[in-house]
Amino acid sequence: MDSIEDLDVFLKNIDDISNLVKDLSSSDVEVQQKALRKADCKIAALHGTCKTKVNKTTINTNPTPNAPANAQTESAENFLRFMEQDAEDRRKRRLAQEQKATVFKDRGNQAYAQGDYETAVKYYSDGLAELRDMQQLYTNRAQAYIKLERYEEAISDCKWALKCNENCIKAYLHMGKAYHGLKEYSESRTCFEKITELDPHMEKMVREYLTKIDLDEKKEHQELNARQDFDRGVEKAKLIPQLLEKLSEPGQMLLYYCGLLEILSQIVTDCSGQTLFRLHDGFKIIDSNDTMRSCLLQEANDPCSQDLCVLILTIWMIMCRENDENQKTLLTFPVSKESIVPLVTSEHDAVQKECLELLCLYSLTSHGRCLLINNLDVCMLMKNLMACISKPKKQREIRALLILQKLAEEKKFCRLLRNKIADSVAEPFTAIMTNISKDIQNVIPPLLSVVGSLIGDDVIRHTLVHHAECWKAFLLAIKQCIACSDKDILYPLLGLLINLSTLTSPVIKENAINLCGCCLDLLRDDDVSVVTRAMGVLSNVLPQSSEAVNHVVQRDVVKTVQQLLKQADLAGTKYAIKILTLCTAASQIAREELVKSDKKLSVLRRLLGFSCDEMVSGNAALCLAHCLELKGIASNLLGTDIVILLLRHAAGDAKKTAVQQNSAIALGKLCQSEPRHVSRLRELHGFEILHSCMKLIN
Repeated sequence: MDSIEDLDVFLKNIDDISNLVKDLSSSDVEVQQKALRKADCKIAALHGTCKTKVNKTTINTNPTPNAPANAQTESAENFLRFMEQDAEDRRKRRLAQEQKATVFKDRGNQAYAQGDYETAVKYYSDGLAELRDMQQLYTNRAQAYIKLERYEEAISDCKWALKCNENCIKAYLHMGKAYHGLKEYSESRTCFEKITELDPHMEKMVREYLTKIDLDEKKEHQELNARQDFDRGVEKAKLIPQLLEKLSEPGQMLLYYCGLLEILSQIVTDCSGQTLFRLHDGFKIIDSNDTMRSCLLQEANDPCSQDLCVLILTIWMIMCRENDENQKTLLTFPVSKESIVPLVTSEHDAVQKECLELLCLYSLTSHGRCLLINNLDVCMLMKNLMACISKPKKQREIRALLILQKLAEEKKFCRLLRNKIADSVAEPFTAIMTNISKDIQNVIPPLLSVVGSLIGDDVIRHTLVHHAECWKAFLLAIKQCIACSDKDILYPLLGLLINLSTLTSPVIKENAINLCGCCLDLLRDDDVSVVTRAMGVLSNVLPQSSEAVNHVVQRDVVKTVQQLLKQADLAGTKYAIKILTLCTAASQIAREELVKSDKKLSVLRRLLGFSCDEMVSGNAALCLAHCLELKGIASNLLGTDIVILLLRHAAGDAKKTAVQQNSAIALGKLCQSEPRHVSRLRELHGFEILHSCMKLIN
């Protein structure tokens, strides 16, 4: 098959033969005879042309009505045998071709992996000579063509691959790349968007490719406009290359470079000026100038050097503002990579300010953040930004926090921090939280938000959960907030502790009593949000320490939580019932205290009757089971709706196995403690329901 038309003819012949075989098996004699005549032509066509010759001795194309039936049957059987043999021969040839083509494909893959794309193309072509409809050979060769920048050939191969498999994602992927290489952006977008239609799970990858297309199209448009301005003789456009030529002169005085940069900062006011700066190697000129490099690397400390450093940072800001390509170009040069991170902690206010402004510019877009993460020392950047926050000066800490908030949203940023998390995050964060002075109170809430984003990474979270000094700092911060009624810090701090305490660690166990003591104090706060989060911390910390459970029980936590349950929202209810369940499971005193203030366990029955939340229902049933171990409690519940409530949950949604199990256990204890509940259970056919739940209990 040398063309698409050949393939279409081939597929049509297959369809014709399939229909012919079907007609030969028909019970209709007329249909069968017509099929026989067509079969004669097909057989003759395999050895020649049936337009002029028909072997009428093989099959009579006009059989008489008296023709023997067995002659017709024999002819049909001969044709079927012929077709079966032909199909078997074709299958064997196909198998042999596939084996040879696969060998060539594997050789091509090896050559591609070694970077020998020309050889890879040759092997893939050899494979296609053996088997013209092997989709993988087309897509693999297209990938090699792209590496060789032979984009038209790559597109042709992708179209052939789609003939073999119309839903081939690799074909659309490589075709999109090839169109991108040809700067045919609309066609490239269409290919990538088709991938999302075929597989929505690839949306993230497609979005990244579409972003690259947008950036390159925007770059091409900017460069075209800049060159047009230059060709038309626009005064500013002509002046930029002249200034850059002067700036490239080595060995000049610092004031000379300062003057040139000052002029540049004034005349570059639009995208065309930014683009001309890049096209005439403005970034490279600064990178290769020893005097300017020395100032950026803070090798000199005199005022003039600092002024030049500020001007360079200012120029970078001007050139990179809303210009993605310039942002990318700047971070390809060694001097920017080496200087930007250290300048965050510069002792010179103006230098530090301009450096933070530049980083903030990058951090505001996803593209800019990726550039920072991929090109700078992320761990050192994190440490230096934390240092800015710990030493507030002229609102620099606000900029540093904004940068951190944006970077912390990026998963790759968090992954790169893992190896040095203690040095770059835990230690500086602990130092800040240990001593919250009035000067930094306003930065603590956003800082806690940053750490909250960082612990979305499991490794960072694990490190902080096991960092002893960090938890000591948390305790100090809570006590300080309680002492001065600082809710702005307390609320996000408790939220962070809820997230961290979902993991177990010896450090949390060691600090559990003090931490729970602080949370108990907060349960009397007049702010409902603070109370809810304090219960959240308690519900996560108590399972990690039996001593902490005994401590809170002795401090009347059961009575306090019972009161809070009457007015709590769903989140507060979840935390409160979990606390009661933990306490009643571990403490006889807690059970007695709960029953003493609520003999008919109305609070627990209310939660069983109205809550549609699995956690609340399951814990309410379990807490009830704990209380039923006390003598006389089951008798107190006679005449209540307890049996039907428990039975309803025991026979409920099969997916809620914990709720079913806890309800069945509580029902069993109820009937065992007070046999009079059995009659009510029998009325409701409860024994059959309990029997079906036994597998869950087991």
